[in-house]
This record gives sequence, C-alpha cells and structure tokens, in this order.
Amino acid sequence: MPYNTRLLARARSKLSEIRDENAAKRQKRIRTVYARIPEIEAIDNQLRSQMIELARLAVSRRDDREEKISALKEKNLSLQMRRAELLVENGYPLTWTDEIYSCPRCHDTGKISSGICSCLEALYNKELSNSLSSLLRNGNESFDAFDLSLYSDQYSEFFQCVPREYMHKVFIFCREYAKNFSPASENLLFQGEAGLGKSYLSACIGREAAEKGYTVFYDTAVSVFSAFEKQQFSRDPEEAEAAGMRVSNMLSCDLMILDDLGTEMTTQMVMSALYTLINSRLNSKKPTLINTTLYPDELSSRYSSPICSRLNGFYKTIRFAGSDIRALLKTRR
Repeated sequence: MPYNTRLLARARSKLSEIRDENAAKRQKRIRTVYARIPEIEAIDNQLRSQMIELARLAVSRRDDREEKISALKEKNLSLQMRRAELLVENGYPLTWTDEIYSCPRCHDTGKISSGICSCLEALYNKELSNSLSSLLRNGNESFDAFDLSLYSDQYSEFFQCVPREYMHKVFIFCREYAKNFSPASENLLFQGEAGLGKSYLSACIGREAAEKGYTVFYDTAVSVFSAFEKQQFSRDPEEAEAAGMRVSNMLSCDLMILDDLGTEMTTQMVMSALYTLINSRLNSKKPTLINTTLYPDELSSRYSSPICSRLNGFYKTIRFAGSDIRALLKTRR
C-alpha cells in the first residue's frame, strides 16, 4: 500500500515512545534487583568487563589467544549460571532483567525482513484514521454514551414500531458489527430522517474499528466528491496530489464511511465518483458504510441503475426510526 510519509513518521515516533517506555521499565527492574541482590550488580559488571576483554583478545595476535578466549567463555558461562540462580532464589523469572519488547517479531524496530512489521502498520493505520476522519475526533462518539431515552417509547404508526425498542435492536446490531469488524464485514446502508443517530452510530463503529488498528475514512459526501473533482480537474498540482492521496485512501482503507449521501449536487462527475467508490471497494472486498436520508424510491430516482443495483444487491439496509434527536436535545437544555 502507498504510505503517507508524514503519517508514517508519526507512527515511527509512537513506536519510538514504546521502545523508550520499555527501556525505562527494564531499567527500573534492574535497579530494584541490584538494590535487593547486590551480587547480581557485581556479576553484571564482571560480565561487561569480560565482553571488553573478549573483544580485545579477538583482534590480538597472542600465541595463547585461543586458550585465553576459551577460559574467558567458561568463566562467563559460570557467572551467567550464578546470576540465574540468584534471580530464581529471590523469586524473579530468569528473563526479568532482559530487554522488554512489545512486538516479538521486530523487537519494536518496526522492521522485518519482508518490510514493515505489522506493529508499525497498526500504528500507521491509527494515525491515518485520526488524520482522515474528522468526525471521529469529536471525542464523544461511543456506544456507552448512546442514549436510547432520546427515542420515544410510544408506538409510532408512521414507523410501525416503538422507536425505542426498535432502535435498541439497531444499537445492538451496530455494537456487534463494530466488535466483530474485519475487512470481511458486510456493507451497510443506514437510511432515515435527519437527526436519528445515523452519523453518531457510524462514528462509533469507525472509532472502534480504528482503535483495533484498521484504517477508517469517514467524511461527508460533499467533501468526498470534492476530492474526486479536485484530483481530476484542479490546476494546482499540490492540490491535485493531495486530493489524489485522499481518493486513494478512500478506495484502499479497511472501512469507508460515507456520510450524508444525497446532500451533494447531482452531476455526472458525482455519479462517476460514487460509482467508482462503490464498485472499486466491492471489487476489492472492502466494507463500506453509507448514511443517507434518502429512501429507496428517492435513491433510484436520483442515482443511476448501476449504482442502485449495487446498493440493493450488496448492502444490508438498516432503517432508523424516531424523532430528530438534535431538536429534542435543544428543548432539554
């Protein structure tokens, strides 16, 4: 995948912080052990001196070099055994003062023989999600904070259900979707009037997926289609390149969340961009979540048949019920 160098640098910085934290934790362990078992500190000093002597002997031309090296190695092994005995006798694991690594594959370097380690990839994905997903930075989108009391507990003839009971089922579905999210998760189409919680629950899903290390792109339809347009038509090379990077990330991210579909101007460019987004992600088997206030007949009259056939055939539709939460919250203040 193409990497954004600025975000990759941030991820490397995060990994460096992890290394520093592990090094500090190890040093604290060593200081505690030295204070409790002074003999271990003396042994470690001898071991360091032996390493210096071994390096000196390795480049010397003394006739007895091999004999000296052999004797030094034997003494070194004896000291290591004594050190291990002291640790165990005092209730410490044998590895207690060894280097501490959060990632056993790369030892927190971010590098493996085949390239970038998965630990650095996960950190990069979080940086990418935080950078690209402005709606995920509001700080209050969480399933724990979702308030079902904002939905009526009275039967609605319009929705043919009790909104609170129905939205509880929607909430459970969204929470489970986020909990079990993977690149193999299904595509979702959230439909309903404005202010019913579509964007909020989408952000909850996106936040949880991002925290697991998946790449998430969450943006409004107007902004998304603007990026497609700038990539294709902008006369500013830097603007076109930045837009191209955004479009590339929309197409390649693990979860794409398109908010407010239907609020954009319907043009041929928008039709082409929406088809490209939906079709490309279907072909690459990457899940997409779309929010819209448009109902099926409105979608079919607004968008082309190829777009609608994909929405109908490859997306699970979740209808939202209730009254405008934003209006209700204003009356409570």
